[in-house]
Amino acid sequence: MQLKELFDEEMDTGEFMKERETSGSPSREEIPENKQTTLGLYVNAVQAYEMWKSDPDRIKIIDVRTPEEYGFIGHPDTAWNIPLAFVTYTRKNGITEYGPMWNTEFIDEIKNIAGKDDPLLVMCRSGDRSAMAVNKLAAAGYNNAYTITDGFEGDKVDDPGSVFHGKRMRNGWKNSAPWIYTIDPEKIILREHIEADRVMKNCTVKQVVQYTGNNAIHQSCPNGGTHDVQA
Repeated sequence: MQLKELFDEEMDTGEFMKERETSGSPSREEIPENKQTTLGLYVNAVQAYEMWKSDPDRIKIIDVRTPEEYGFIGHPDTAWNIPLAFVTYTRKNGITEYGPMWNTEFIDEIKNIAGKDDPLLVMCRSGDRSAMAVNKLAAAGYNNAYTITDGFEGDKVDDPGSVFHGKRMRNGWKNSAPWIYTIDPEKIILREHIEADRVMKNCTVKQVVQYTGNNAIHQSCPNGGTHDVQA
């Protein structure tokens, strides 16, 4: 599945999740292929919450959704928002289009808050992006990363007679465990932060020279050159 498709429609986990709310973790054979990971560590939202409560100082919740999703749809109180990808917008011929942009600093941002043996509970909307994120973590040497198979919003209600038909209300963290809208600025990573940090890595003198009309920040570097960071 292409990354853009994940923003449009993350697939449902399946009927087995109804029976897995409090039982043991699902096996690899029960997980849809698009939600499987190389580590094979799976929990649903209920299990993830119980797991986190058992050791909240050590276990970290990593929310890989976009900052927009994290802020406006809600998130677990202690979750770090480290996006797998950002959304970009363009305006052409009177039409606004959007598309994904990979977060190239994803692993580096994880390294700032977690060691490779630390337990990580990785979450997205409904389990696709979190699986992709876990696979990236595994490739980088992280061996204790769980994907939350029903994500934050959960799977869709499949009942044409219900007013909730098509809504993500079957499971997921939002329907199973405490969550908030309030944002802790220390726990959210924005695209602007990534771009600014990338520039700063090449500069030993960190000085903002000026703001320009297009909100570009000119960073002065010791080699006499400047780098533009779109704000």
